[in-house]
Amino acid sequence: MKHILELAIQYKSYLILGTKITIIVSFAAIILGFFMGLWLAIIRVGDNKPLRWLANVYVEFIRGTPVLVQIAMVYYGLPLAGIHFPDIMVFDVKMNRLSCGIIALALNSAAYICEIIRGGILSIDKGQTEAALSLGFTKFNIMRLFILPHALKNMLPSLGNEFVVMIKTSSQVSVMGLADLMYVADLIRGNSFQAFTPLVIIAVIYLIITTGMSMVMRKLESMLRAVG
Repeated sequence: MKHILELAIQYKSYLILGTKITIIVSFAAIILGFFMGLWLAIIRVGDNKPLRWLANVYVEFIRGTPVLVQIAMVYYGLPLAGIHFPDIMVFDVKMNRLSCGIIALALNSAAYICEIIRGGILSIDKGQTEAALSLGFTKFNIMRLFILPHALKNMLPSLGNEFVVMIKTSSQVSVMGLADLMYVADLIRGNSFQAFTPLVIIAVIYLIITTGMSMVMRKLESMLRAVG
């Protein structure tokens, strides 16, 4: 234990940077992925067959391919598509790597969040929709005012789990040279010639982050249950 603490103190600046980048990438991807997933879910339960087909293809592609492949496709594919990010430093890392990491993880998370939200929407009794339609509400307002608020209570545990999974999945962006916790562990290994101890340190940090996220989601769930 003493040896682990000494190594953590010695490389604390690296670990702080890695923790900061992991949190930024994870939470940015979660927020972006949530809104993308919400949009996809609404399309998948909608009446537009071409859009529904495209959404289905997207979800199946993301769920059926490794996240590392998706990250590589975004990292190398965006420049080929003419999309370039400024070669400047943001949060002590290159903006192009940070942006590609967030986009890739958001695209991945969106597919899974889409399925969670779609399941929540379908769990709502159709009688609510029929009653709202009879009162003159549009389908958009029915979804916004009735379906989604009620479905959120059913979705929250699964969404919380997906958010935790995304924090752990963010370790994959290290393959782009983005200085997250996994990348930092590799740097420490190269400098200290110790392979196992840096992994123990970042595992503890990941555990703290994911536990904090789980506690927040459980608190939010209990608050929503109390509201009724």
